Amino acid sequence: MTDSTTGPEATSAAPRVPTVDLRPWLSGDPDARAGIARTVDRALRTAGFLLVTGHGVDPSLRDGIRAAARTFFTLPAAAKEPYTAKVGGRGWLGPGAEANGHSEGTETPPDLKESLTFATHEEFEDPETNAEWYAPNVWPAEVPELRALCEEYLARMAELEKRLLALLGEALGLEPDLFTRHMDHPTYGFNINWYPGTDVMGEPEPGQFRIGPHTDFGTVTILDRQAGKGGLQVFTDEGGWEDAPFDPAAFTINIGDLMARWTGDRWRSGRHRVLPPPADVPGEELMSLVYFGECTPGTLVESVPEPVGRVAYPPVDSHVYLREKLESITVN
Repeated sequence: MTDSTTGPEATSAAPRVPTVDLRPWLSGDPDARAGIARTVDRALRTAGFLLVTGHGVDPSLRDGIRAAARTFFTLPAAAKEPYTAKVGGRGWLGPGAEANGHSEGTETPPDLKESLTFATHEEFEDPETNAEWYAPNVWPAEVPELRALCEEYLARMAELEKRLLALLGEALGLEPDLFTRHMDHPTYGFNINWYPGTDVMGEPEPGQFRIGPHTDFGTVTILDRQAGKGGLQVFTDEGGWEDAPFDPAAFTINIGDLMARWTGDRWRSGRHRVLPPPADVPGEELMSLVYFGECTPGTLVESVPEPVGRVAYPPVDSHVYLREKLESITVN
């Protein structure tokens, strides 16, 4: 992916996208944990999405990142251009850099967004792995406060990711460390996505979105979003495209293609899109913080067998797979 925001602010959580409080999972009795695991399993079979509360991440941290990032995004283009990066790199992705719909074969115009993108910050011992998956993050000098805020946030995301993967292992009914044992030196991606109004991006072309329809590529995505009309929609077989539920205290969690493949398609990679600026509120501006969880490079992803899994995919190297996906959405 890349991410999203949400649909109308009044939308209430549909049963297909439940809210899970992590506090009983972390400290509750076995019955409470079993009930949460069942809820997660049902949600990931249908929509591939759920909301998570009780995560312990301070809202002021998220607010601080948005304020600093907005200072950068509203700079003149000439001030941002020195930070230009490629998709999957570190720096600024300007307008027209991505078309997420291309990853699923949907020919859409480029996405209506700008992004600040960061990634794995710790070097690897293997030179080849290091060359492909590590580089220093690029922090804009114009907003010096952004680095400390993001590094704190990314530390919280790494902790939350491991808790979620432990929960997913339990929800699958197999070894609790089925996924967490592949997290000794994981890669990750982190995007701050800015969705300005038509005054900045211009009128949408036919079939153009803030982010085109797609699924994410990795294991779990942790999304902090804002409410708005031109926001996140999720797709289910039962309901088609629906506005995603919103809770300002919750993170939106979805699984990506790698996790779906790992589970033999028991769980579905959550298909989603972000709507263009609405015609009745063309100046709407939203910002999302999107953490894309992955795993340690070289992990061999093998589908769990029947009766848990539904489809037996050939084993695949996790990061060969991820690189192919990133290349598929690159416009220029």
